[in-house]
Amino acid sequence: MKIISAESFILHVPITPPITDAINIATHWGVTGIRIRTDEGITGYGYTGTCANGDEMIAQTIDLYYAPALIGKDPFMVKQIWDELRFGPMHWIGRAGITHMALAAVDIALWDIMSKSANKPLWQYLGGHKPDKIKAYNTNGGWLNWSKERLIEDMGAILEQGFSAVKMKVGKPDPREDFDRVQAVRKAIGDDIGLMIDVNQQWNITTAMTWGKKLEQFDLIWLEEPLNPDDVGNHRKLADELNVPIALGEHVYNKYAFRDYIEKGAVEYVQVDVTRVAGITEWLQVAGLAAAYDLPVCPHVGDMGQIHQHLVAATPNAIMLEYIPWIRHIFEEPATVKDGFYALPQQPGASTTIIPRYFDEYRVK
Repeated sequence: MKIISAESFILHVPITPPITDAINIATHWGVTGIRIRTDEGITGYGYTGTCANGDEMIAQTIDLYYAPALIGKDPFMVKQIWDELRFGPMHWIGRAGITHMALAAVDIALWDIMSKSANKPLWQYLGGHKPDKIKAYNTNGGWLNWSKERLIEDMGAILEQGFSAVKMKVGKPDPREDFDRVQAVRKAIGDDIGLMIDVNQQWNITTAMTWGKKLEQFDLIWLEEPLNPDDVGNHRKLADELNVPIALGEHVYNKYAFRDYIEKGAVEYVQVDVTRVAGITEWLQVAGLAAAYDLPVCPHVGDMGQIHQHLVAATPNAIMLEYIPWIRHIFEEPATVKDGFYALPQQPGASTTIIPRYFDEYRVK
């Protein structure tokens, strides 16, 4: 099998209503990626996820540097291709961020082709671990721009759908408001529902130590991204001092950075995102590293779960997957949660094939 064409695309999918966390205002979700065609009639789709900002730079990286290097290659040589692109010309201007997100899209598309060629869903092609379903937790009711009343209302609606764990955003200018909102949600959902909180990097170490301690009383599953994601030392300090486990990975872009966090005991839930590290190839390496330290993997869903559902289903130490339904309707086989669990995909591939109608409707490039 040979690759005969490769081109980038950018889709902007509306988010209704718009949401905010402590660092982002999002009206659209960016689905920026690559469509790779082969001489055997198989087309692979891969993409990364953004808040619809900077997508043109990712697409330009694909078109100028990655797509031309793919022509004539055998997609089953995915690891060789990954090395050639990872350590090619773009190595000199960035080993994270835009270059890695572009490489993630390429790598995902290649795995999509391989599993389609094998006529298996990706989770089976990778060697399945969870044969029926995987646990989901819902983030889509906990946004920072929701009033406390709406926050409680939406959490109630989520629980009625069968979810047994929910996540909410914190990071208000006054941490006392965060405390009040977390207290109200815990009271509303009861003690048997799992509750996580996500700071989106808004605290310094003093705030995190003070308010992390105060929030322990609400029996949190984890405290997510409390500090700057490059600050391994202070995350280690928090992990040592707090009884709430530290979760992070959304803004950690390669296996070496994850290695530093894991070796230093600075992370307790590894949230490696296949669209931020350089695709499935590197995601599997990070998950294996976490397994060597008996750490659970709970991915951040920059892909909104389409690819991660396969990875979690194939990975023994991946225990749960975030659910945000913003873009599921654009795919031929949308990620589907019922009674709080993802139903495993059955179609061959990585669940990344986009319905032509939506490809045209939302395409901006």
